Amino acid sequence: MATGLKLQTKTKDTRQTRFSYVTLFTSPTMESRWSVKKLKFVVSLTTNDNDYQIEQAAAASETASRLGVGIDLLYAENDAIVQSQQLLKIIQSNPDSHPDGIIFEPVGGTAMPQVARAAAAAGIAWVILNREVDYLTDLRRNFKVPLFSLSSDHEEIGRIQGRQVAALLPNGGAVLLIQGPGENLAAKQRTTGMYETKTSGVQVKAMKANWTEASAHKAVSSWLKLSTSQPSTLDAIVAQDDSMALGARKAFQESQNSASRDRWLAMPFLGIDGMPKTGQAYVRQGLLIATIIVPTNTDTAIEMLATALRTGTNPPEKTLTGAKSFPAIEELTKKRSQKSHASGKV
Repeated sequence: MATGLKLQTKTKDTRQTRFSYVTLFTSPTMESRWSVKKLKFVVSLTTNDNDYQIEQAAAASETASRLGVGIDLLYAENDAIVQSQQLLKIIQSNPDSHPDGIIFEPVGGTAMPQVARAAAAAGIAWVILNREVDYLTDLRRNFKVPLFSLSSDHEEIGRIQGRQVAALLPNGGAVLLIQGPGENLAAKQRTTGMYETKTSGVQVKAMKANWTEASAHKAVSSWLKLSTSQPSTLDAIVAQDDSMALGARKAFQESQNSASRDRWLAMPFLGIDGMPKTGQAYVRQGLLIATIIVPTNTDTAIEMLATALRTGTNPPEKTLTGAKSFPAIEELTKKRSQKSHASGKV
């Protein structure tokens, strides 16, 4: 970018003072030091005890550093009240200390419309991750700051998982579905999508956990104490994220009945999120048979918000990002066919 600077120069002969303008071509870094305010965002995530949220934090930090944006990372401990209090404290603080924007992934089901309005009224941009809400339309009409949502397509993620189940159980069967919290829209949408594409012959038994390995371990361990929890009644373990799939697997590993334990662990385990160091690694290690790669979106949100604030534009109200099966559905079908031939079942 070019910057005009007024320079004072003197001639040797007349000692007259004259002024001239010169144009300097500066780097983005120099330009930001001189004339562009450094942006500051708050990124509020649900927990630091979930592999996807950990990757969300890492992606946010890397992108902010690359773009020269300051960020404060907050974790809500999977508690909607804690998250609301954290954000209200920031919004109600001295305006001089306000961030330029808040990017957050809601814990609760409402995505905090009143907190959003307070932020917008304070001149703070508001970006919602992984949640579709209906209150943004009204806020965008009444406030000039950027207000938008960026989400994975959770119903499509559920459809992919349903296709994975169909590939593994083409003749039907029964699965244990470990869902996210009941009030969580992403969990509901993933369930809806899965039911759309699983075969009609697949029966589903559902239980809920809280998007963490520990919560799924606790839920499955409690279920295993029931007399109805027999391995002969299930054909696959399907979890709505990789952390919960791993927690379920650990609960089965702790079974005191060795025959049942071996039967449980021989079942296919499926998850969602597919982070390189966790979900994808679990598939390669044989701990999961499949996952779904769901890209992080804190990085995209920071890029979109920084551009919006620097250009005075407002991104679309809602943007959805894609996901893909890992491995591909065709490869799962091939694996199932090879296993059937090996066991004599065609």
